[in-house]
Amino acid sequence: MSGPTRRQWIVLVGLFLLSLPAVTARIYSSDEIQYFAYLRSLWFDHDLSFENEYQHFYDLGIARSDGFHETFLERTTDTGRRINFGTIGCAILWAPFYAVGDLAARLSGAPADGFSKPYVAAVAYGSAVYGFLAIVLAVLAARRLGANAFTAALVVWLGTPLLFYMYVAPPFSHACSAFGVALFTWTWLRVRERWTVRGAFALGAAGALMAMIREQDVFFALGPALDFGLTQVDVAWNAAHARRVLAAAAAGCAGFLVVFTPQAASYIVVNGHLGPHASVGHKMNWASPHALQVLFSPEHGFFVWTPLALIAIAGTCFCFLPPEGGSHTTTDHVASAFRRKSVAASLLLMIALQVYVGGSVESWTVAGAFGQRRFIALTTALILGYAALEARLRSAAARRALAAIAILFVYWNLALTAEFAVGLMDRQRLEPAKNAHDAFFTLPRMAPGLVYRYLFDRASFYRGPAS
Repeated sequence: MSGPTRRQWIVLVGLFLLSLPAVTARIYSSDEIQYFAYLRSLWFDHDLSFENEYQHFYDLGIARSDGFHETFLERTTDTGRRINFGTIGCAILWAPFYAVGDLAARLSGAPADGFSKPYVAAVAYGSAVYGFLAIVLAVLAARRLGANAFTAALVVWLGTPLLFYMYVAPPFSHACSAFGVALFTWTWLRVRERWTVRGAFALGAAGALMAMIREQDVFFALGPALDFGLTQVDVAWNAAHARRVLAAAAAGCAGFLVVFTPQAASYIVVNGHLGPHASVGHKMNWASPHALQVLFSPEHGFFVWTPLALIAIAGTCFCFLPPEGGSHTTTDHVASAFRRKSVAASLLLMIALQVYVGGSVESWTVAGAFGQRRFIALTTALILGYAALEARLRSAAARRALAAIAILFVYWNLALTAEFAVGLMDRQRLEPAKNAHDAFFTLPRMAPGLVYRYLFDRASFYRGPAS
């Protein structure tokens, strides 16, 4: 199996380490507060009562968006606790970093209250680390499919909203979500070759962690489920094999249930029942009326914000094709080709389900957010797809054309990030013509001043009303 060289790994790790000063250690939105509140409440108060966390950020003037006080400081759940639409997964992932932040606060003399700068910085840097680990796991997953995803990793890292949610707004759940899905996908590609009981249990456990980070990510589990079913088609069935299949399926379910226990318990404590707050259901229309809009809307569409995703998803289809060379008639080759088609079909199902879920949410526009952030969970699929496409281009001209398109799309993402930060963008929607003009004409003129502010007065980017 091919994969990145040692030098390429050094480049990836080096770039990430050099980028760490770009991480913005602050909390400024209600979503971030909800995920942070889980961790702070468990760590300091040993409960899941979030009122003091919400009140803290409200008193600081951070959580002053429309409806925050009414939703989070007035309404209660069936158990009398304050509502939290988040989940416990990010708190679990952030906990090791939070411990370091707690130690730093006590050693530095900062308030050891769970709110001060060391704690917020710990969560922010933790998200950046998990975002990078998502890239690493995606590269390792591509290696299992026989592809070198070094270039794909760089392009997707810089050309999608993952960059924004690793560095500009890391306390959101999205960088952690990318990691959870990457871990799940990598585990799937490892265990699918034999589908042992131990491997199935590990896959179920990874699926539970993924679902605890963001509930809708549980739909990714249907991809490996499809693959598991398809890989049984070309197997000679007998009683022993049937027992192995049933044992693997049971082990996968058991792994999920065991690891999902913390989330199940938090649901009951906070909401009084096994599941999210009842109001979440009111936001969903399972007919997915917005599926096309969430992709193609000029103001909010995923492919308009992130055009790189279009070619990466198209590239996923190339996972159907076997590696170059070799016999095309042997039994082993036919079996290998079938397995590759099963993987590709499963990946495409995972992508389609994210479009379906994104189109089912009434707040599909994610107005005020940077990009279609719910699709950051597709980071691994995009890296696999881009790597597959790149591997199938035989001519140097085609490779150069792909590289030129990728550079353009990476610049588009970087430019939108800058426009968002400096206030050139309408944060309720994307205006393609205006934003393209600003990207290619306004920003280059502003570049020297922006670089100076970034290096010496970064806080100036965040002054003014909270978004």
